[in-house]
Amino acid sequence: MANTSLTKAAVEFAVNHRFEDIPAEALRIARRCVLDGLAVMIGGSEQEALDVLDRYIATVGGAPSSRLVGDIGKRVPTHLAALWHGLAGHVMDWDDTQLAEGPGRPYGLLCHPTVPPLAACLAVGDLLGGVDGRRFLTAFSAGFEVECKIAEAINPDHYMRGFHTSGTIGTFGSAIAAAKLLGFDARQMAQTIGLASSMAAGIRANFGTMTKPLHVGRSSENGVTAALLVREGFTGNDEALDGKWGYLEIAGPGGNPDLAVGRFGRPYTIVSPGVSIKPYPSGVLTHPSMDTLLFLMRENGLKASDIEKIELYAAKNILGPIRFTFARSELEAKFCMHFLLAAIAIAGKAGKAEFTQEFVDRKDVQDMQRRVATFDDKAIEAMGFERIRSRVEVLTKAGKRIVKWADENYRGSPHNPLSDKEVEGKFRDCAAGLLNEAAIQRLFDRVWTLEKQANAADVLVELDWRGKRRSRSVA
Repeated sequence: MANTSLTKAAVEFAVNHRFEDIPAEALRIARRCVLDGLAVMIGGSEQEALDVLDRYIATVGGAPSSRLVGDIGKRVPTHLAALWHGLAGHVMDWDDTQLAEGPGRPYGLLCHPTVPPLAACLAVGDLLGGVDGRRFLTAFSAGFEVECKIAEAINPDHYMRGFHTSGTIGTFGSAIAAAKLLGFDARQMAQTIGLASSMAAGIRANFGTMTKPLHVGRSSENGVTAALLVREGFTGNDEALDGKWGYLEIAGPGGNPDLAVGRFGRPYTIVSPGVSIKPYPSGVLTHPSMDTLLFLMRENGLKASDIEKIELYAAKNILGPIRFTFARSELEAKFCMHFLLAAIAIAGKAGKAEFTQEFVDRKDVQDMQRRVATFDDKAIEAMGFERIRSRVEVLTKAGKRIVKWADENYRGSPHNPLSDKEVEGKFRDCAAGLLNEAAIQRLFDRVWTLEKQANAADVLVELDWRGKRRSRSVA
């Protein structure tokens, strides 16, 4: 490891970061990420895991400091609001993905960068009685950038060994965002990183359960908790990312701080290599294959009833993390190529309506899952992991075999990004049945002009569906 302090570099960037420093392109993408983050939070707020969390929060008590996405009539302690936002934002596995650029870093396997700093900004912004859009975006941008650069610097073996990077490194994103909003100086910022380093956790054994999205909930909560503790005088190591016992060496031995030191904001990761906004609520590694089947069926005029078998040829970068061979629950479905391809074949899409237990349990969906086969293709693996590569082959009942390769420039990637209208469309899908069109349009107006908003956290006003339903039921 080089004799450079990653902690000091991160602190210097975060403390000195100003709204005026954010390039126009980074600001444009940041607004898109905020809208996308709010989309997945509102969609996630109706999931069963949030009902469980709601019951848990009710038993805890504490200062009613911060509002919740989906329910602004209920105020809870700030760290628990961050937990709520983080869990809601990742529970559908629809939040954006950081792209890697360093050597040996598999494409699409760094972290989900938006939700932890956004969750922190929403919660801490309320604690402070409201912050304007410029201050909100500055804190969000700082947390996003530090989180991504640390994810780049850590040894990619961190993920391969079983850590869930969004649960571990995401903690630093929320910590920096919270500390920035709280106006910390360099020592306080370093102390916040010190506390966060001992609170960053999450293992991939819990993929396919409620605990997988809890990783992002906890990364959001723990970063905020670290900052709030430092505000009260709690102490931590000033260089906790560095050295023999620092986070980079312990959690990912062999990490390279030179991939981050001197590069914070040079360029901003949100611009280059960029961020993927997901078209589907599943791991980004699955999306090229799903689109390939979608386009193959469209091009050949196929219906689900025409398909005898679907074969997916891919490498371990896809088939390792996407590990279930048959989905029996909505949570398992997100990590099951058999289900994901079955959903595309039957519904022609895979959105909120398809990721439900009702859809998973449908006989035609279960039958189609059994018609899908996956193959570990060594030739594809030999091409490398810097892009997501796969091949889909469909055998029709008429005996025809149709072959199509996945487009490496998959939809949602920086090479083929969703348009602003498509991002708005994703929000509408997430908010379906929860918000009316007037509230959705007001939300769009707030986010697209976020830097001009007097209180950025008032976006929560437009997302209040639980409170409105409760008030109607009382009336």
